[in-house]
Amino acid sequence: MTTEIPEKCGDAASPANDTLDEFASNTRQFVTFVTGNEIFAVDMAPVQEIIRLPEVVRVPLAPATLDGLANLRGRVLPIISLRRVFGFAEQEHDDATRAVVVDVGQPLGFVVDQVASVVGVEPGQIEDVGALRSTVDTELLSGLIKDVGGHAMIMVLDFEKLIQRQFAEIAAIAKTHDTATGLAASVEGEEDEVSDELQLVSFEVAGQEYALAIEDVQEIVQIPETIIHVPHSQSHVLGVMTLRNRLLPLVDLRRMFELTDRPLDEKSRIIVLALGSASVGVVVDGVSEVLRVAKAEVDAMPAIFAREKELADITEICRLNEGKRLVSIITARNLFGHSAVKEALNAVNDINQEAGHETAAMEEDLDDDEQVVVFLLDKEEFGVPIASVQEIVRVPESLIHVPKAPLSVEGVINLRGSVLPVIDLRLRLGLQRGERCDRQRIVVFLIAGVRTGFIVDQVAEVLKLPKAAIEPAPVLSSAQAKLLSRMANLEKQKRMVQLIEPAHLVEGQELAAIVAVTEQGSDQAAHC
Repeated sequence: MTTEIPEKCGDAASPANDTLDEFASNTRQFVTFVTGNEIFAVDMAPVQEIIRLPEVVRVPLAPATLDGLANLRGRVLPIISLRRVFGFAEQEHDDATRAVVVDVGQPLGFVVDQVASVVGVEPGQIEDVGALRSTVDTELLSGLIKDVGGHAMIMVLDFEKLIQRQFAEIAAIAKTHDTATGLAASVEGEEDEVSDELQLVSFEVAGQEYALAIEDVQEIVQIPETIIHVPHSQSHVLGVMTLRNRLLPLVDLRRMFELTDRPLDEKSRIIVLALGSASVGVVVDGVSEVLRVAKAEVDAMPAIFAREKELADITEICRLNEGKRLVSIITARNLFGHSAVKEALNAVNDINQEAGHETAAMEEDLDDDEQVVVFLLDKEEFGVPIASVQEIVRVPESLIHVPKAPLSVEGVINLRGSVLPVIDLRLRLGLQRGERCDRQRIVVFLIAGVRTGFIVDQVAEVLKLPKAAIEPAPVLSSAQAKLLSRMANLEKQKRMVQLIEPAHLVEGQELAAIVAVTEQGSDQAAHC
């Protein structure tokens, strides 16, 4: 509405112009829109723009009011249905449908049936909600506008209240994030405070658990099909592999620790360590998990043991589960001082020189891509780091049912003599169960030492994602923020791939239930 103001004569300093300036400063701008046959208004201040309804990617574990995520000029934008927020009946979107993009701490797009107009409102035209009787929850309203824009009454929607109530988890997480950011900013320029916690990557060698500081670990990869043998090298040196156009020397921890040798298998992994410009791959029996360990639970290696040859690289021991679980911490710097590692690095230098390449040139281009296995659930694309995937197998015609198993567990299968619990990933993510078909596959992960298979609709491809395309996913719920914390926004391809953190697929009591299912399945298989 344009409010008519009577013309008044006078110069710039006249009382008439003072009245005009005061009137203009008090006038507020509102966007009015229709949703479910109700007319609403929202203050223009938090409104960033109004757009046509974009295509969306649905997100598991998100609030039911979320339509999905959209790509808005390279930015990921959550799209929320106001009809669902207010409990109105669903309606097909048409040419009039719009998304009002509002930023009250996190940009969100709210779907409305139709945008009506932008109006100027005098303070006296805004009234308290009072005892208004409406199908809309009045707690989400900040006031009423009377007789504006041809409408007898317009309800003023308070997006901050709406988000606090309907998206409490978002608000709480955002508040936590803001607090953490504020604390970080307050110590900027000061000396870094010493953390009382260690973050470690744990792994197994000959039945014993070891760990390395996570900051020393570049990546974890599977055993390649081809390892180039280095002539006249120590037995500890397995050889050299090609990792993204550079040569990586490999050393075997079993041999370095003078433990019983054994063939590499599907559980074996290579932990890539870096010290300065040098990198080496350490071969272990299997990677277990990422641990957060309080420094109070860590003891220095007793001096009498530290002198032992096979324990020289171990500097500390951490005591977990009240001392029932001991994890030996290996220092990467000590490993790089080991004669076997030095020999492996020298072997790479020799190979590079023989091939006419300088070592620096081979190492200057560090990994700019992240390799993921992409699969489908319904029409949406999801990805997991390729290093986390142990194998991919077909879904058998029938699975062995295990009584009292969690609802998401379809059953168990016999995979080369071992029992593998199988979970429907659709159900794990809160999606509807799909029909079985030939395209479905079981993706096998090792989660906290437990091999677990997840049924997906179809494995699509192995994709190299530029790190620049990977960004934090919008926080929509605590469960989603943990399991689907990142996403690849491939704007040119008009694709968004939601990245799953496999370690969070099963945790806590659910993980214990999976272990019980595995044991029960083993007993059933033994009696078959």
